[in-house]
Amino acid sequence: MLRWLIGAGREPQGLAEKSVQTIGEEQAQNPYTELLVLKGHHDIVRFLVAIDDYRFASAGDDGIVCLWNVQTGEKLFELHAHTQKITALAAFPLSDTCEEKCHMILTASADRTVVVWDCDNGRQIHKVSCFHSTVKCLTVLQRMEVWLSGGSDLCVWNRKLDLLCKTSHLTDADISAMIELPKNCVAAAVGKELVILKLKASRDGTEWDVSEIKRLLDHQDNIVSLVSVSDLIFASGSHAGEMIVWNSLDWTMRAYECNWDASLHVNPQQEIKLSQSQNEMSIQDLTCDDECVFAAVGKGIYVYNLQMKRVIAFQKTAHDSTVLHITYVPNRKLISCSEDGSVRMWELRERQHLTAEPVPSGFFNIWGFGRTSKQANHTAKKAPECATIFSLDLTGDLIGHSAAVQMFLYFGEHGLATCSADHLIILWKDGERESRLRSLILFHKLEQIEDLHLRPEMK
Repeated sequence: MLRWLIGAGREPQGLAEKSVQTIGEEQAQNPYTELLVLKGHHDIVRFLVAIDDYRFASAGDDGIVCLWNVQTGEKLFELHAHTQKITALAAFPLSDTCEEKCHMILTASADRTVVVWDCDNGRQIHKVSCFHSTVKCLTVLQRMEVWLSGGSDLCVWNRKLDLLCKTSHLTDADISAMIELPKNCVAAAVGKELVILKLKASRDGTEWDVSEIKRLLDHQDNIVSLVSVSDLIFASGSHAGEMIVWNSLDWTMRAYECNWDASLHVNPQQEIKLSQSQNEMSIQDLTCDDECVFAAVGKGIYVYNLQMKRVIAFQKTAHDSTVLHITYVPNRKLISCSEDGSVRMWELRERQHLTAEPVPSGFFNIWGFGRTSKQANHTAKKAPECATIFSLDLTGDLIGHSAAVQMFLYFGEHGLATCSADHLIILWKDGERESRLRSLILFHKLEQIEDLHLRPEMK
């Protein structure tokens, strides 16, 4: 149905694309049959962040920040302060303890500044420009009422933009991602390393300190994705396709899965140079639920069960090009977007397996890769009768953008917001719900008109 709204769909461009799963024109399980195209940017839109249940912010290479109403598509504010592209965007939620009772967002730019904005009136609250390099990531620690900026060093700030403390230069590489861990700790991705940092504050909150307590050196290539699974577990993914599951309390490795086969006995300096290109192996994004980690690996999506420590479902070629972002949504559903310009919806389904067929026994074993030669040569075990088998099935294909879809936000009943290199933002709406809302509005207006006609007669 969306193809009818937009025009022509995608055509296969080669043998590789023919393995991409397709879906019929009707898309019976896809509720997003209406869309709104939002125009406000003049360059690639790379970032979206939710402000609350009804508003979100967008930012990208034009240095502009736009605030939108997700229900109507109305542009609420257009914010100007940066002179170069925006490199990070984060929301600072409301807090009962803070003096400023407003929703705030933080923006970092290649102009080496960070700006704090009031989302309720569109005004700039604070601006800081003391950075020695570009800030590449922003993380809010709401429980501690502070936020972190990561670049060549890590800085800790309060809501008023007071610098509380900072680290020295960690390595030659910059901090590319951060996540909060228990016990006032943070995991920072710095090149191939994960640096565990601990924040300490005096009782009155006037003195702060951040110190490095451990370095995790198990990745063989740059870390590009981090996800916090629970208070006990987090996971990291690298450009070479490694995924490591960590204990969040003692920072030990709980599971290690990678995309090369040590049994090949290749030169250590060339061990990651397989037939696949780096982009085809890179873990661009990770998301999770309570049981699984979902990994965007090259063009594919893999569902890794934490208890079983293996892949339980996958789509090796989920998109025609690299998957850039994935998000788990309720009811075992997954949404992904790609460089190919599409947004696809998936459902993790299970069924009873009644025949003794081989099933995957390890992460990425469907590629034939493992960490040791024993893993590589391990024969897949046969599933017993009535074993549960999972599949990742395509339920919707949203074709509206003409260039790479960078990311998206899921707003539940209010729909989906996507941003793209085509400078556009699209709001995807549940057609049946929108039709019901329009009918209710129409009936309400008719009742008002009828009341106006009845009043003179009553007099």
